[in-house]
Amino acid sequence: MKAMASAAKTISGIFDGKLAYDAAAFKAAAETIRRRSGSAMVDAFPADTLGEPSAAKTEIEQSREEFAALARHLESLATALSDAANDAPDGITEAMRMKPGMAMGGGLLGKRVGGAAEADPSKMPAEHVFHLILQDCTNCHGKFREKRR
Repeated sequence: MKAMASAAKTISGIFDGKLAYDAAAFKAAAETIRRRSGSAMVDAFPADTLGEPSAAKTEIEQSREEFAALARHLESLATALSDAANDAPDGITEAMRMKPGMAMGGGLLGKRVGGAAEADPSKMPAEHVFHLILQDCTNCHGKFREKRR
């Protein structure tokens, strides 16, 4: 999880202009999230590792399919973000940026509240996909991670 958090900080820094754009670093960060999500994330939390001393709640086992769906969704978003780096070797393009008025998120699993199912992440601006990744992380942590002081 720490590697995913570090990758997210890198991507955030690039989008915010706090880090110089580097397509390889952008792609590596997106790939870190992609490789550690999906089945790899589900496999990282077997039933015997949940609860103390881990921050993983036992709700993961009780809601295994929901947890797996979030992990798969995160993987699909990270794949789209990784692909965006291939299309932008020289810098963040206009097509990668969110447009004015574009909502930053939606409901659980990236679905718009009150709207149709999510659009194909490969057709979304990369910045929007990144916001959806952060939303998935927040949703997952909110339900499946114990808050530590």
